[in-house]
Amino acid sequence: MKHTISVLLQNKPGVLSRVTGLFSGRGFNIESLSVAETLEASISCLTLVTRGDEAIIEQITKQLHKLIDVIKVSDISDSEYVEREMVLIRVKAEAQSRAEVLRVIDIFRGKVVDVSPRSYTVEVTGSASKVQAIIDILKPIGIQEIVRTGTIAMARASKK
Repeated sequence: MKHTISVLLQNKPGVLSRVTGLFSGRGFNIESLSVAETLEASISCLTLVTRGDEAIIEQITKQLHKLIDVIKVSDISDSEYVEREMVLIRVKAEAQSRAEVLRVIDIFRGKVVDVSPRSYTVEVTGSASKVQAIIDILKPIGIQEIVRTGTIAMARASKK
C-alpha cells in the first residue's frame, strides 16, 4: 500500500542523506521525495512516498523518529490530505498537431511555458493521476522529454 509521509527536520547539511540512508540501508524504496524550507528557514519539510504494509511503515516511522535532526514524522495517508505534483513536458508541436496539443493542455489546465518551432514545453500541476493522464494522452503525439517533481502533500485542516 502507498503511504505519504511528512517529516519536519532541521535544515542542516547531511540530514537528507541520513534520511535516505535509513531507507536504503533497510532495503526500503522511496518512490517520490520532495524537500524544501518551511516558513522558518532552520526547518525543512520532507514529503516522501513509499510502499509497504503497516508493519513496514511503523518501522520506517520509528526509525525516522530516532534520527537526531528529525522533529516530527507523520504518515498522512491515514487522514485526509491534499497532494500535488508538477510536470514539465516537451512535446512535439509540428504545424499539424499544434492545435491538438493546445486543446489537451487546456483540458488539463496546463500552460505552455516555452515555445520552439517544433515543440511546446508544457507545465501541468495536479494529483499524480492527473499528471499521468496527460502524459498518457500526449505520448502518441510525441513526448520528447519529461521532468517531474515528487509529490508534495499537506494534511487537510480540521473542519471543526
